[in-house]
Amino acid sequence: MTINYDGRRFSPADGVPGEGSRVATYHQDGDLLWGEFSGGNARRGSLAGTCAPDGTLDFAYCMVLDGGEVISGRCHSTPTVLADGRIRLHEEYERYGAGGSRGVSAIEELATSASTSSRSEGSEEA
Repeated sequence: MTINYDGRRFSPADGVPGEGSRVATYHQDGDLLWGEFSGGNARRGSLAGTCAPDGTLDFAYCMVLDGGEVISGRCHSTPTVLADGRIRLHEEYERYGAGGSRGVSAIEELATSASTSSRSEGSEEA
């Protein structure tokens, strides 16, 4: 399966209070991946990394939280294609620094007003 993440928008899927408003927009050129996000308790964030042929992502991220704290870390994301054609990413992350931690989370592609299934079929190959 080949996934093109360019232009796809994602939001937390695991019901973390207050984080549902966070939205990330991904961009892709070949295996190069980058993106930006904000919402929830993140004033601004960005990520940069790579996309493997199987759609898995490895990237570094940084963000500034509402309180001014600067967070950085890395993430490995594994995709699942949902029944409606949207992508769900299972994330294994590690945050660096004094408040460092490790964990798992999930984000899901936001539905668009255009037909999601036709867009997904055009960007995925078996």
